[in-house]
Amino acid sequence: MSAADPSPAAGAAPNSDPGRAAVASAYQRFEPRAYLRNNYAPPRGDLSSPDGVGPWKLRCLAQTFATGEVSGHSLIDIGSGPTIYQLLSACSHFEDITMTDFLEVNRQELGLWLREEPGAFDWSGYSQHVCLIEGKGESWQEKERQLRARVKRVLHVDVHQPQPLGAGSLVPLPADALVSAFCLEAVSPDLPSFQRALDHITALLRPGGHLLLIGALEESWYLAGEARLVVVPVCKEEVMEALVRSGYEVRDLRTYVMPACLQTGVDDVKGVFFAWAQKKVGV
Repeated sequence: MSAADPSPAAGAAPNSDPGRAAVASAYQRFEPRAYLRNNYAPPRGDLSSPDGVGPWKLRCLAQTFATGEVSGHSLIDIGSGPTIYQLLSACSHFEDITMTDFLEVNRQELGLWLREEPGAFDWSGYSQHVCLIEGKGESWQEKERQLRARVKRVLHVDVHQPQPLGAGSLVPLPADALVSAFCLEAVSPDLPSFQRALDHITALLRPGGHLLLIGALEESWYLAGEARLVVVPVCKEEVMEALVRSGYEVRDLRTYVMPACLQTGVDDVKGVFFAWAQKKVGV
């Protein structure tokens, strides 16, 4: 997603926790198309510069999947928001992909693209860029066909629940891998809530399985149309500590500093992190 790219609301169900209830209330005003315009139109949506945030994120994902270590049968994307780019490199390594989001409007937006309906957001530029950096000779049309074929379901998720997908889910569990982009920090009112959400999604992952986590660094808010969403600011060290506490070995942790030309007034993000973590056996 964008620099800030807080994956719109993978979970903030109202309950006795006033912080989480406030998050859930704010997300009811979330506008997927405004979010996509803010983060995927130029300048942030310009993939022509290798120094841009979009190419950086796509390289992190492509390089990690190119190791061949992150593969298997099932992958769950936690808090997909209205975006698909985070799965473009994953789809050749997993046969069963589940996309998820807390908001119905985001699940509807994903459905438009998956069904190739008129008015769906055009991700072809991202697909072309991924094919270019992967260097396999694959066309962007083939890439998109493969992703559409391997996404088996788009479901509701609430990362603040011990069972984020609910009871009786048809998702193959435990999953071989998880992807989550700009989600946990965007739906957690504070660091303890962020940690608990990470613990909850980790329960969906098999021991030895892999988590690819992307998120905003030192961000406190972002805009999506009429919605002004609060984000819990996290730094690289806090991300590392949270992953270790949830039982992961951190295989890679990279950071990107947001240049002034991409600070467009739609958020106060300072940078982006990419983490590749492997769940320890016995956790």
